Amino acid sequence: MIEVLLAVLLDFILGDPVNMPHPVRLMGRVISFEEEVSRRFAKSGKGLRLAGTILTLANIGLAVLVVYGIIRVFDGYPFVQGAVKVYLIYTCIAARNLSDEARKVMDSLGISLNKGRKSLSFIVGRDTESLSEEGVIRATVETVAENTSDGVIAPLLYIMVFGVAGGMVYKFVNTMDSMIGYKDEKYKDLGCFAARTDDLLNLIPSRLSAVLMILSAPRGTDRKASFGIVRRDGRNHKSPNSGYPESAAAGILKVQLGGSSRYKGVLVHKPTIGDPLKPLEKTHVEEAVGIMFRSEILFVLIFVVVKLAGMW
Repeated sequence: MIEVLLAVLLDFILGDPVNMPHPVRLMGRVISFEEEVSRRFAKSGKGLRLAGTILTLANIGLAVLVVYGIIRVFDGYPFVQGAVKVYLIYTCIAARNLSDEARKVMDSLGISLNKGRKSLSFIVGRDTESLSEEGVIRATVETVAENTSDGVIAPLLYIMVFGVAGGMVYKFVNTMDSMIGYKDEKYKDLGCFAARTDDLLNLIPSRLSAVLMILSAPRGTDRKASFGIVRRDGRNHKSPNSGYPESAAAGILKVQLGGSSRYKGVLVHKPTIGDPLKPLEKTHVEEAVGIMFRSEILFVLIFVVVKLAGMW
């Protein structure tokens, strides 16, 4: 329990310094190498699907073995071992980094629309060159909402249930999904199994995130209406999971998210999420960041209470 609390505090303070060693960046290099090797030997769609399946399962095993090995090295040195666990857990959480990136987009947007679009392009997969100011704000709010689950609640849940290795397994699969889990011509075969595994791992966290977001919303929030938006629009997304935290944010903020977007020049039609009771404004990004942090704090508090009560 204490390791989780210290790791969350460390994330609040430090975020993700670019000059600090980070397991997720190492995972990215491993996945890039694996993709290069896979494409050398697998030429058909069937071969790439097999390679993607093998790589996903191998990386899950690798995450478990490496974490277990690192922790076992420090058996007999409880303080050092505890510090290693705190660091590894800290690297699984992305709340501070997500808030910093979202605020960078708004700061850039305050300078010019083009700078806002450019800053946004570093944190989203959609095309940003032709987005309006409202489009930039909408995409930023959606990213913060979606990553409240992917970058905060989900890794914490797997760490709480399965320990440090659970968090690292989740991050490895999630990183694979973000790098190769696309349905385009290049990745539809190689990334298929990784994408489906990521969908499975996020099934519970995405819905839990929506609940935490609404329960921890500020006083005056219409929670009943927000839950209604989640029930109605939670599936209005190409992902089986992302719509839930996004619809929770839309309900709390009383704005409309979703809708069609361009990806690599192709217009992708998507349903809307939420009702446009308020126009999207820059302040909604800061409010979305607040939703994320309150959800994290509530989840950690629930974890602490349950642990102290001896129920976990």
